[in-house]
Amino acid sequence: MPIKFGTDGWRAVISDEFTFANLRHVAKAIADYVNETGSPTAPDKGLPVVVGFDTRFLSDRYAMDLSRVLADEGLSVYLTKSDCPTPALAHAIRHLGALGGVMITASHNPPRYNGVKFKGSHAGPAMPSETRRIEEILQRNLALGWTPTAADWALSNHQDYPNVRRFDPMPAYLDHVRSLLDLDLLRGSGLRVAVDSMYGAGRGYIAALLREAGCNVVELHHDMNPGFAGIHPEPIQRNLGELISTMRNGNLDLGLATDGDADRIGAIDAQGSFVDPHRIFSLVLRHLVEHRRGHGAVVKTVSTTQLLNRLAKHYGLPLYETPVGFNHICALMLEKDVLMGGEESGGMTIKGHIPDGDGILLGLLLCELVAFHGAALHETIDGLMQEFGAFYYGRHDVETQAFDKGELTHTLTVEAPQQILQHKVVQVNNSDGVKYLLEDDSWLLIRPSGTEPVLRIYAETRSPSEVQPLLSAGAVLAHVS
Repeated sequence: MPIKFGTDGWRAVISDEFTFANLRHVAKAIADYVNETGSPTAPDKGLPVVVGFDTRFLSDRYAMDLSRVLADEGLSVYLTKSDCPTPALAHAIRHLGALGGVMITASHNPPRYNGVKFKGSHAGPAMPSETRRIEEILQRNLALGWTPTAADWALSNHQDYPNVRRFDPMPAYLDHVRSLLDLDLLRGSGLRVAVDSMYGAGRGYIAALLREAGCNVVELHHDMNPGFAGIHPEPIQRNLGELISTMRNGNLDLGLATDGDADRIGAIDAQGSFVDPHRIFSLVLRHLVEHRRGHGAVVKTVSTTQLLNRLAKHYGLPLYETPVGFNHICALMLEKDVLMGGEESGGMTIKGHIPDGDGILLGLLLCELVAFHGAALHETIDGLMQEFGAFYYGRHDVETQAFDKGELTHTLTVEAPQQILQHKVVQVNNSDGVKYLLEDDSWLLIRPSGTEPVLRIYAETRSPSEVQPLLSAGAVLAHVS
């Protein structure tokens, strides 16, 4: 199968498509791309490329092998000493003035997957033009018959690869995160937090800063387990059973969970209820404006809550809606003054930080706002909803036969209904799939997956009883009911 980059890198099943041989082809293409382009701000080829890896099976060995290929192509490489979060790797790119970075991770995918994320010199996701060029170079190399050499590089044998240096990204990253937090507020809070690293690369990061601030911390799934103990490392409700039980049975204020590479955040309140990323985004945005006196644009993906539109209008902030994928958010953050950007999957960031999702920072900001309000998180959420209106979200993924995505989008646009569930359709947006905005700020999005024959149906309503009917209406419109 051809190696294709999705919205955030290349991912495949370990030992099936994700093999050392295929990884070396990807590494060679990345090396050729970096040597071809250098850095827009510093074209000196002597600047490093940063390489990191998560806790998955063989991730450390994949990272070593990838580093070897980059070094063979004349690049200077900084390779992390141990597993690290993607946000820490992205920050290292900026901190070291690197040409870019490569993260060996399959992020929130199931344990059988691994992957490669390429980060540009801007310390954020590669732009679509960058990944297209890497794919072109890869295909060119295959056509020319480039063959990777096999190697079993022992880390102790440094003399063979003097261009590869080991480093720890954690100190510089945590120093930067400290500058973005009100640690004094946390120090006086006595906050009690459960942190579920989901056996991922975020283990220890949130706990370290919370303990430094004098908070009480309970850690779950923070030891090394390359198979994630069979847990799907995505911080959504169905995967957080132990964290939910811990919150319900313990005397705790907040539960936080990060995904396999810690670029996504999920949360559980003191009652054991899941707090989805829509609410986290909205809460943190309000906190940045009201407590930090922050200003700037809000950037959200097309599948993210309409509550943010109300908040942005209330505070007089520009709001931009992008297609799904953090690279679109990143592009706007590089171009405009953005206070906060994020998406419904749990990836978010703020002004002054990397233009990439960071579950660690967002989890800590959530702790900060709980300390600031001095109230239970569910009470703060209730207050937000009372002021700006309640919204309820749902999503349904439907496996289908292969279909023409452009044809489906065209049909859903030209045959847009005038009303759905007795609500008038006031706007049709086809920037990524087709989104119907209804008169009461409810919405329905029908979006083909960019990487597999799956149709994703999203809905947000003003009443919890309308979520499933709206999802069902979307399935009927897409002819997959």
